Amino acid sequence: MTIIIISLLLLASLLPHLTFTAHVNVGIVNGNEARPHSRPYIVSIQVNRQHICGGFLISDEFVLTAAHCRNKTEELTVVVGAHNLREMNVRINVKSYYRHLDYSEKPFLNDIMLLRLEKKVEKNKNVEWISIPKTEEDIAADSVCSVAGWGRLVTNGTLSPVLMETNVKIMNNKKCENIWRSTYSTAQMMCVYGHGGTCKGNSGGPLVCGDTAVGVTSFRDPNLCISPKLPEH
Repeated sequence: MTIIIISLLLLASLLPHLTFTAHVNVGIVNGNEARPHSRPYIVSIQVNRQHICGGFLISDEFVLTAAHCRNKTEELTVVVGAHNLREMNVRINVKSYYRHLDYSEKPFLNDIMLLRLEKKVEKNKNVEWISIPKTEEDIAADSVCSVAGWGRLVTNGTLSPVLMETNVKIMNNKKCENIWRSTYSTAQMMCVYGHGGTCKGNSGGPLVCGDTAVGVTSFRDPNLCISPKLPEH
């Protein structure tokens, strides 16, 4: 199983636009239910109150997600501080969207987007933002990181109502390039692999290494969750 992760170093190209205060969507397969609110930065991105993607808070008013999680006309809402999406949760409208200017779908490149919330969130035991890399630095192959989300539990299955998580390992960059070939950008992407991984519904969620979000879940094998042949980005 592998998944393609978009490096958060792409975020630097979006920053000039912002003022900060401090078949491709992919869920968790072969994972475990997360301890409730142990990942207070995770958000559910929704259309018409239906979960479509993951995302994560990087400040009190900005969420990072994948660019492909929104078409040009959809209005997204962001659910913060949630564990079980069937319960009453805090829902916030999106004030503005900052999709990477060079985003493309064929192939997927620059698949990253910032959402500015209509109102700032208050930090509490269920809501908190996560740090992102401040400098360019490679993550060693086979480092253990994690992914989480409310996506499907199996290929063609149903979405999980509760937040699921699993550990993954960073794949050697050259090995991933050899597998995905022209679809893969060594400057923008990295792959992860492992017994567990993502499925439809978790695009936009973070790849977390230690206590830092280092990437955004982007794409995988379009036909099979946890593909033995195609690593996830």
